[in-house]
Amino acid sequence: MTDQPISSDLPVATAGDYVQLLKPRIMMLVVFTAAAGLVAAQGMSGVTIHPLMGAIAILAVALGSGAAGAINMWYDADIDAVMSRTSTRPIPSGAVPKEEALAMGLIMSAASVLLMWLASNTLAAALLAFSIVYYGVIYTMWLKRATPQNIVIGGGAGAFPPVIGWAAVTGNTPLDAWLLFAIIFMWTPPHFWALSLLAHKEYEKAGVPMLPVTHGARATRRQVLAYTLVLAPLGLAPVLTGLGGTIYALTAGLLGLVFLALSGRVAFSTAGERDALPRDNRAAAKLFAFSILYLFLIFAALMLEHATGWHWPVSEVTR
Repeated sequence: MTDQPISSDLPVATAGDYVQLLKPRIMMLVVFTAAAGLVAAQGMSGVTIHPLMGAIAILAVALGSGAAGAINMWYDADIDAVMSRTSTRPIPSGAVPKEEALAMGLIMSAASVLLMWLASNTLAAALLAFSIVYYGVIYTMWLKRATPQNIVIGGGAGAFPPVIGWAAVTGNTPLDAWLLFAIIFMWTPPHFWALSLLAHKEYEKAGVPMLPVTHGARATRRQVLAYTLVLAPLGLAPVLTGLGGTIYALTAGLLGLVFLALSGRVAFSTAGERDALPRDNRAAAKLFAFSILYLFLIFAALMLEHATGWHWPVSEVTR
């Protein structure tokens, strides 16, 4: 009698599957905006954080973001299995058991908050904990399936990183920190709705009440423009408080105009309709891609100014 290898049709989880559970693309943006808040806080307050402690604080934010992503994938496995663009994710594909994803998310949540507390202070740790709960519970388990305003209210979860980075340095959260929060908060709806115009059939199939599903493509396109009309001037608000200097003002001003132009094009198009013109759907896809570039570049400009000392207030330059 010989031993026969046990065969299985189930996929074997790889390291890449576990990385995918953490939603690495979202994590990159979260980490970047948190780092921008941390750098800007030092430039504005004169308080510095030890480089090692700063690196650990940013690592804690990354772990927290990944933890929230894993919890999201655990809870949304039924939705992901229905939607074609998410059906190959680790849980619906069978590569990672649901209970492993949940355990991973909970352990990483605790580790991230503990690391933040050890590296910085209680306020930063509490804000990180709240942001994880906001995304993993309030948005994922409640808002996403309950209201077409899910992405608007839930957008607060992704807006916390620069506030957390600021708190890690100073132990407080002044107006400037909350301005960065507000920019990301108002950026989220036009960013995500541009994508949902293209994926509305998928959301409808999964029973997720995204705005294009509940109110139609036309109303969604109008909302995209409405939020962009608020976002573009809001992006310049840091210039008024002195947080953003000349480099930031030029960057945010120019990119805001481009954002408005792209949103206007989408608003007066047929994007998301059953008989939408291909060029109109491409306009929505272009807006989605540009929105990521917009957020990255304005926060990069802010970080550049405060990291290099090239922070020249507009009022001084124009004297």
